[in-house]
Amino acid sequence: MGKDKKTKSKKRKVDESDKLGELQREGTFAIAPEQAAKALDTSKWPLLLKNYDKLNTRTSHYTPIPSGCSPLKRSINDYVRYGVLNLDKPANPSSHEVVAWIRKILRVNKTGHSGTLDPKVTGCLIVCIDRATRLVKSQQSAGKEYVSVLRLHSKVDDEAKVARAISTLTGALFQRPPLISAVKRQLRIRTIYKSKLVEFDADRNLGVFWVSCEAGTYIRTLCVHLGLLLGVGGHMQELRRVRSGVLDENKYLVTLHDVLDAQWMLDTHKDESYLRRTIHPLELLLTGYKRIVVKDSCVNSICYGAKLMIPGLLRYADDIDVNEVVVLMTTKGEAIALGIAEMTTSVMSEVDHGTVAKIKRVIMERDTYPRRWGLGPMALKKKKMKAAGLLDKYGRPNEKTPADWAKQCPPAGSASKIEVVADNDSDAVTPEKKKKKKKKDKSEKKKKKKKRSQDDDESPKKKKKKKKVSEA
Repeated sequence: MGKDKKTKSKKRKVDESDKLGELQREGTFAIAPEQAAKALDTSKWPLLLKNYDKLNTRTSHYTPIPSGCSPLKRSINDYVRYGVLNLDKPANPSSHEVVAWIRKILRVNKTGHSGTLDPKVTGCLIVCIDRATRLVKSQQSAGKEYVSVLRLHSKVDDEAKVARAISTLTGALFQRPPLISAVKRQLRIRTIYKSKLVEFDADRNLGVFWVSCEAGTYIRTLCVHLGLLLGVGGHMQELRRVRSGVLDENKYLVTLHDVLDAQWMLDTHKDESYLRRTIHPLELLLTGYKRIVVKDSCVNSICYGAKLMIPGLLRYADDIDVNEVVVLMTTKGEAIALGIAEMTTSVMSEVDHGTVAKIKRVIMERDTYPRRWGLGPMALKKKKMKAAGLLDKYGRPNEKTPADWAKQCPPAGSASKIEVVADNDSDAVTPEKKKKKKKKDKSEKKKKKKKRSQDDDESPKKKKKKKKVSEA
């Protein structure tokens, strides 16, 4: 009996071991890697933060600073100061008058517009308020779209002929501004990107056409040219601007009455909602630019005009080219400045140091974020030395400066950096030799100039002598 029990237990152990072997062969017993954080869906985020997750990441490490806020959550005063209006300009008042009225209604210091519209012209006029006026120049040079009513002076039966005439007037065209215009009347070139005939009434000699053109194009002049091209003459009956830069008439368009009512609601009922619907953050105008996201610690230094260096870079867009205009933004989606890229996207991802972008136009007000420069050991030592009078107020050495200071902190562009050491001591280029060479070059240039001036003075005398000899 005891022997039978032993044999049974042995068989069971063998069966279990066989099963384990089969399981190990069939299954993969390993801990699969998991994503700790789910990918963000930023496709519905507002303004400059839209598709933030699709930007290239250099680093995600930075110290958040509790300053600034999302453009949509600014206080009402800051919201207006950093605001933009897509105004439907009425006929008869000039653009300058309209902008002055808005300045009085909103009680702000500065207002500017995206490009002058003639008094009789209606449509999109982007009005920038206070800090947003820094974007006026970029918006004035942006492309425009118009819908115009053309009146021909005599009958044209064929609609296709008018459509052909409109399509031929595309590309670079010579234009001279009309007699009554806001600019100097001189011949200039303006580009028309696209144009098409919308409608034509042969009985009344009226045509409606749409134009997409460069800033500064006069549609009135274009209508005169169309009349000449058709051989019947023509002039502009009516004009409406449909798009100015990023904004068009289908979205965010408001009237002067909306602005007046919104300000009245705020003053009487303390209701901000109407004013927040009429005015929009200036970041709305910058959504077409390529973005560079900056660390919070270097925001204020950019506001003071410093270049953006690699250590301050967090994220950046694809296909950035050198000398391309980019927008520098905070992690909260605020626009800091417009910059000119000094690196391409591929270079940004590879290098450890260097200038990413230089500043073209600062938008954000200074000291919105706290200062985060001058906190290093060397900077603090300099401050103490300035206070003690060992350095002048600009941090440069003076008579009281210790002798060791030049070694610890050599001045920028000093001889120690510029010096080029050759293999032989005799061929070594020293600062003294460089100075001598410069002096020689200068003296040679002066001599050459003197010779030229002498030749010029002598030449008329020589000519007179030659004439006398020839007469004799």
